[in-house]
Amino acid sequence: MFSYRHGFHAGNHADVLKHMVLVQMLEHLLQKDKPFWVIDTHAGGGIYDLTSGYATKSAEADSGVNTLWSLRNKKATPEAVKSYLKQVAALNSGDTLQWYPGSPQLAAQMLRQGDHLRLYELHPTEIKLLRGHFESVRRGVSIEEADGFNGLRGILPPPPKRGLVHIDPPYEAKEDYKRVLQTLKEAIPRFATGTYAVWYPEVARMESQQFSGQLKRLGGSLEKVDWLHATLRVKGAEKGGLGLYGSGMFIVNPPWTLYDRLAEALPWLVETLGVDDYAAYTLEAQQS
Repeated sequence: MFSYRHGFHAGNHADVLKHMVLVQMLEHLLQKDKPFWVIDTHAGGGIYDLTSGYATKSAEADSGVNTLWSLRNKKATPEAVKSYLKQVAALNSGDTLQWYPGSPQLAAQMLRQGDHLRLYELHPTEIKLLRGHFESVRRGVSIEEADGFNGLRGILPPPPKRGLVHIDPPYEAKEDYKRVLQTLKEAIPRFATGTYAVWYPEVARMESQQFSGQLKRLGGSLEKVDWLHATLRVKGAEKGGLGLYGSGMFIVNPPWTLYDRLAEALPWLVETLGVDDYAAYTLEAQQS
C-alpha cells in the first residue's frame, strides 16, 4: 500500500503536464481579489531534490523538467510552459536546477494571504517530509495525515465558495480509479462551482485505458458540467510492460483561458519531449 514514492518520478513528463496545468488554473483564480482554497487529496512530500536520492536513481526528470530548464527564457517557448518554469525557478538559485516543487509547494508559493492550502497525505514517510517542509509556514496551510478521498467529504464546499481540488492518487491499486470517479460524483453536487483537477497515468493497464472515457461519461451525466481533457504521450507503450508512457489531466469547470494555452503548449511539448513516433497529445472539451 505504501510502496509508492514520488521522489522517483519528480519532474518527469507527467509532472510537466500536471504542474503546467495547475499553474494555469492558479493564475486564473488569482485574477480575482476574492480568497480561495486549494485542496490536495494526495500531497506527497511537497518538494524534491533532483540532485540526490530517488531522483538520481530513476533520472526521470531528464525526460521532463531537465529538458525544458534551458528553454525557460526562449521567446519560442509557449506561455504556459514559461509560467510553469517560472515557478520552478522561484525555488532555485541562478541556472542550477536542484529543487523541484510538488503541487503543494507550487500552490504555497503562489497563494496570497487570505487564501488557504489544505493538504492530505497518508504515506507515513511522505507525511513526515511534508510536515517538515511546511513546519515554518503554518499560516494558510493545513496538513492532515488522512485518506484524502475521505477527507474531502467533510470540507466541501470550502468557506470562501471558491476553490481548486487536486486529485492525484498513485494509482498503484486498481481501486484508485473507482475511488476517483466516486469522489467526483459525490463532490461536484456539493461544490458545483469548484474546479476539479484529476491527474491519471497512461500505462498498459485496462483501468488506465478506460479511465478517460469513464471521466467524460461522468461529466456528461451531470447537469451543466464543463470539462477539459488533455493528455501528453512521449513514447509508445512497452509491450507487456506497465511503464509510464504518458498521462492525462481531466478538469471539471476549467478556466476559460486553459484550452487556448494548452493548444499552444501541447504540440510544442510533444516535439520537445517526444522520444519516438508514438509521441502525441489530445485536447478536447465540453461546454454545457
